[in-house]
Amino acid sequence: MSSDRILMILMTLVAILAVIPGVPMVALAPLALVAIGLISGFMSPEDDLLTRLAYLVVAVALPTVANSLDAIPVVGGYVNSILDNIAVGIAGVVVANMLLQIYARLMPADDSGSSAGGGGGYSSE
Repeated sequence: MSSDRILMILMTLVAILAVIPGVPMVALAPLALVAIGLISGFMSPEDDLLTRLAYLVVAVALPTVANSLDAIPVVGGYVNSILDNIAVGIAGVVVANMLLQIYARLMPADDSGSSAGGGGGYSSE
């Protein structure tokens, strides 16, 4: 089983445990979810723009969609809270991927095959 899969399972378990009343870690659940999301995002960065965009859309839209589940009697509030917690973890993945993309754009590319004269690839003519 890959580490990415293990982290997503752990994120889901923490999101579920945070909803159960009487669990002592409820106050630290958002911090744990963001930390798991950051670790997951840094360990397996997404290079595809559409995948990163999909993560961003899910992180933003999932709590809004989950709010409509409150209309379901008995379990609606619990499912809403679980999905809200999962969105917090996914937000950690989004932040990690964003930071990695900013870092990749700020740091110079490794041009080991370039000429020693510099010039930035432009002709001086």
